[in-house]
Amino acid sequence: MKILVTGCEGMLGRAVMRCLAADHVMTGVDLADGDLTDPRTVKDIVAGASAAWVVHCAAWTDVDGAESSPDEAMAANAGATENLARECGLNGSGLCFISTDYVFDGRGEGFVEKDKRCPVNHYGMTKARAEQIVEAMPGPWQIVRTSWLFGDGRVNFVKTIRSLLETKDKLRVVDDQHGCPTYAEDLADIIGFLVSGQFRGIFHGTNAGSATWYELAREIAARCGADPDRIEPCPSSEYPTAAVRPACSILHSSRLEEAGCAARASWRDAVFRYLRFLESGQAVHP
Repeated sequence: MKILVTGCEGMLGRAVMRCLAADHVMTGVDLADGDLTDPRTVKDIVAGASAAWVVHCAAWTDVDGAESSPDEAMAANAGATENLARECGLNGSGLCFISTDYVFDGRGEGFVEKDKRCPVNHYGMTKARAEQIVEAMPGPWQIVRTSWLFGDGRVNFVKTIRSLLETKDKLRVVDDQHGCPTYAEDLADIIGFLVSGQFRGIFHGTNAGSATWYELAREIAARCGADPDRIEPCPSSEYPTAAVRPACSILHSSRLEEAGCAARASWRDAVFRYLRFLESGQAVHP
């Protein structure tokens, strides 16, 4: 198939381009290719690509920044998605929209695909609105929710902890937020499976298992050869942020299993592979 990937220079976009290239004809667009909040630009991009599917990785990802720039964040996440959904409908293309655990309020012990959206911050609201737009499409569509993404990008939690361990004796890391750490390369494999099979609906795409940021940081330390006891737990109140974070954003998966997707590797294994990749010198953003 011909597949168009938005945000192709981002962490996930690059992983998707690599993962799907062996079996599909890939076209990627990023900021330099045009503003996806502009309907005319999106019309030209989608028509020019003649793609059977669009994988929409481009997004406003600054969670705290969305609180101070709500209109811009809504335009980038919901407005751009609406433009793509419209053009995909007109061209008969499928749309795979990448969403987030932040569409949920964080109450309870995790969320399944059919749970009601109830975001607690503006970023989550922008993604929830985009999900509603995609769900209303008459043609083929997928929503793939993920969480705590890390991989070959400029900034991510794994890289940050790895760097801080080189300069600080002790690190205090939040231990009252729970989620599913996810490696971009593994998420790209899930997206490839869903797009190639042209499945429809909402799917939760993460690595297996869950953790707190503290538990994730301890694993990073151990994998880097550092003493995990250098990581100390603390409450979220020690690191106040503009946007409220869900206390529990664990994404439980059943629809991938029903579709026949292979079991996902654990997040611990994913951290190990990513750190090994960083050490290999192959990373675009080491």
